[in-house]
Amino acid sequence: MVGAWALAGLVVGLLVRPVADWFDSTAPIVSWAQPLALLLVAAILGVTAHATWRSVHVRRERLEPHQAVNRLVLARACALVGALAGAGYLGYAVSWIGAEAELADERMIRSGVAFVGGVLTVVAALLLERACRVRSDERS
Repeated sequence: MVGAWALAGLVVGLLVRPVADWFDSTAPIVSWAQPLALLLVAAILGVTAHATWRSVHVRRERLEPHQAVNRLVLARACALVGALAGAGYLGYAVSWIGAEAELADERMIRSGVAFVGGVLTVVAALLLERACRVRSDERS
């Protein structure tokens, strides 16, 4: 499922620049806010995954059912959105390769950082999902 969202994001990202050109419009500028937001989400998910892992697997505490479901839903949603956004920014960066526009390099660099943020978001989300799992012999 994550792969399908990433593929969709890649296709959309590759199409943004040509569609903007077709409509005689300016292609979107990527500010530092977008990559930093993805990196912030990845950091929050990573901290949550670490705290959950320590609670469940090290201290052997039980999560309340609603807490576990909330964390699993958060992790799944962030994995899908991280894949979509990260791949979208990768496609957008690739669409600028070889372009001679004055902001092409800036768009590629910022989109590349946003791609890394998207990948880190997916990884942190999957780690959070994994932290919520309990072994079958731990259930009582």
